[in-house]
Amino acid sequence: MQSKTRRPRRRLDGILLLDKPLGLSSNEALQRVKRLYRAEKAGHTGSLDPLATGVLPICLGEATKLSGVLLESDKRYVARLRFGEQTRTGDAEGEVIARSDPSRLKPESVQEACAALTGVQQQVPPMYSALKHQGRPLYEIAREGGEVERTARSIEIYELKLLAFDGREADVEVHCSKGTYIRTLAEDLAARLQQYAHLRALRRTEVTPFVGSILHTLPELEALAGQDEATLDRLLLSPAQGLRHWPSQTVDALRAQAFAQGRAQRLPGVPREAQLAILDEAGRLLGLARSDEEGWVRPLRWLLPGGL
Repeated sequence: MQSKTRRPRRRLDGILLLDKPLGLSSNEALQRVKRLYRAEKAGHTGSLDPLATGVLPICLGEATKLSGVLLESDKRYVARLRFGEQTRTGDAEGEVIARSDPSRLKPESVQEACAALTGVQQQVPPMYSALKHQGRPLYEIAREGGEVERTARSIEIYELKLLAFDGREADVEVHCSKGTYIRTLAEDLAARLQQYAHLRALRRTEVTPFVGSILHTLPELEALAGQDEATLDRLLLSPAQGLRHWPSQTVDALRAQAFAQGRAQRLPGVPREAQLAILDEAGRLLGLARSDEEGWVRPLRWLLPGGL
């Protein structure tokens, strides 16, 4: 039997905003998008658990150089909590390890607890997370019954708002900084009410700076792949859109060449001591740079020309 010819990989530079489906890990979603686009390089910008859905930015080609920047982005979620039960994993997959009676909870008290949890705070990451200890993911250690000490991290909850409450389950909207674990936030919220709780469902609705952007599903991509790659490619955002929340500086070809060679340049009118997106005269992202207090701009990461 003749083997099927493998289609060659393509050089593509762009960002796809995937609506990650339920039950798929972020890496599995990434690999499917990479295969459908036949992309040479791909990376995502912040994991979503298999039980979570929603915005997963996937960077292709030279846009993978922005992955570290986008990991720092603020995020917004809608979460469903169930009061009265704490689980080993903090979500619906784990066994129940503690119970409480939520029958006297009122919407007003839940909203008050939400308001009290806003602001800068220290949060201890859960054992069931992808953080690593001596090279091993914490969730692997947890599944073996182990536990290790975790260092608290500084996070910020900009807004925590009650959307609905039926006496047992609550829907809340969370606007938060990077590194926030919503399952831990759910347990902290319950503790303020002298209750137990766990996460029943989670959807990421926004990642800065892609607020209001259209999301695309795997079935949509699969329908286009191999049939209409031009339309498939038009679903990608340009790398420049990944830094649209940064101050930018447009440079001509001579300055662009100097930056590409790693040379610092003094540019008039740039914000001082700031991270900058350097654009060419057509508005394409050339690279990331930083200015000092005297207006000298030094390139940090430079994108290779070509691709989309």
